[in-house]
Amino acid sequence: MALVAPDSGAPTGPVALLRVPVEGLVLGALVLALPAAGSRWVRRWVLPPVGVLLGVLLLVRILDRVFREVFFYRPFNLTSDWRYAASGVQLVRDASGPAVAALAAVAAGLVVGGVLVLLPLSLRRLAAVADRHRSASRPVLAALAAVWVVAAVTGSAAAPGLPVAASSTVALADEQARKALDDVRDHAVFASAIGADGFAHAAPSALVPALDGKDVVVVFVESYGKVALGSPGVQQAVHEGRTSLVAQGYSMRSAWLSSPTFGGFSWLAHSSLQTGLWVDSQQRYDQLVTTDRLTLSRVFSTAGWRTVAVVPANQHDWPEGRDFYGYDQVWDARTLGYRGPGFGYAPMPDQYTLSAFDRLELQASPRRAVMAEVDLVTSHIPWAPLPRLVDWSTLGDGTAFVPQVARATPQSEVWRTPEGVHAAYAQSIAYSIDSIVAWLSHTRDDHLVVLVLGDHQPATVVSGVGASHEVPVTVLTRDALVTGRIAGWRWQDGLAPRADAPVWPMSAVRDRILTSFR
Repeated sequence: MALVAPDSGAPTGPVALLRVPVEGLVLGALVLALPAAGSRWVRRWVLPPVGVLLGVLLLVRILDRVFREVFFYRPFNLTSDWRYAASGVQLVRDASGPAVAALAAVAAGLVVGGVLVLLPLSLRRLAAVADRHRSASRPVLAALAAVWVVAAVTGSAAAPGLPVAASSTVALADEQARKALDDVRDHAVFASAIGADGFAHAAPSALVPALDGKDVVVVFVESYGKVALGSPGVQQAVHEGRTSLVAQGYSMRSAWLSSPTFGGFSWLAHSSLQTGLWVDSQQRYDQLVTTDRLTLSRVFSTAGWRTVAVVPANQHDWPEGRDFYGYDQVWDARTLGYRGPGFGYAPMPDQYTLSAFDRLELQASPRRAVMAEVDLVTSHIPWAPLPRLVDWSTLGDGTAFVPQVARATPQSEVWRTPEGVHAAYAQSIAYSIDSIVAWLSHTRDDHLVVLVLGDHQPATVVSGVGASHEVPVTVLTRDALVTGRIAGWRWQDGLAPRADAPVWPMSAVRDRILTSFR
């Protein structure tokens, strides 16, 4: 199994085992070509580390398939993606509770430990059997080698994408080694990109003077990707929201952004937008946050704005918020004052998050202008159970949501069918859009400039294989001068972009803002 397990996209099942792995032939030849003493030395000192390596590559192969086909639509990278393990456990904890997270962590540990222990033992045992029966093993090995050569020459396949003459384990090891070398090279490349910043030495007062006195709010909607706008429910929310906001004097301009991530790892998108850099890996993010690269939040902070982050999913301190982004205040699950129930991954509904932000920051008096990043997480996987809007006057501390929990569709039912998952995802996005429209309708802040965007497409289970990295982005304001400043962007009128709207890399947003509002 370790030697011939199919790669992502190849057929699975018993047919995948009807192949001859060249790695097995080499190991068999190594054992049988040596005298008995040499064979014992190989079994004792060579095969155990080879077995561990095969175990690691089998785990990589499994994770690669999960990454490509279920969640992130990209290959697994051994040298960097292992860092997401803690985030994965936290995701399960937030979505399903600490007990399920503990069981999942224990199960994963047993699987990993079992593979890394049993494969070396299996290799040693098979080598010992072959060594004891050399007279039978040698002709079998020779016959298999002949089959491999003939199959390689003729191109025979057990199934499409599964050649009989297999060498996929060597190819996988080579691929991972090349990725490791690429990561080493990329560290130097990205360091140069971090240092090349045309705005680094500009006077803060000269960067965004056209926004002086305005509250600038960046709203990230979790998993709000292009696929969402194909849902009739989301289309209805967009249409009704636009009609309502136009009647209140708001203008809207929309386009597409290409996100550096897919299906998760939202912080890569956040940092790309804030820094004007393409942050598409954890390695790049870890490297970036140790530098003094100019972020949008620092631009506004040094120009006199109060800068805040609203991160309702965080239940622990976030040092990067202060040390790298330079926020004056970070509001999280511990400080937003919510006393209601959680909904799936989200500790609180988006409507409450926006209400708390408005109350804590925009209704304060006297105050400085505010620049904020607000993260809305109701639309985070697993998209169940989901809240519904309540009357704005009854929001209070969130206990108004308590009765909804018993009526909401549970995860077990949502995830029973693909159609159920798609419907729940669309419902969550429609809810987030409705929450934003409701907030803009109820806030008393007449000086708002709001940038609403998705962080990435939803997981492959919703987006499907082959989906783009595009997410919607919209600027909303009542200020005609602001709308005039971005006329050159050629974004489309409306609360969501049409298919032919401009497409920018997410890393282009910072520089376009700093250029347009100087």
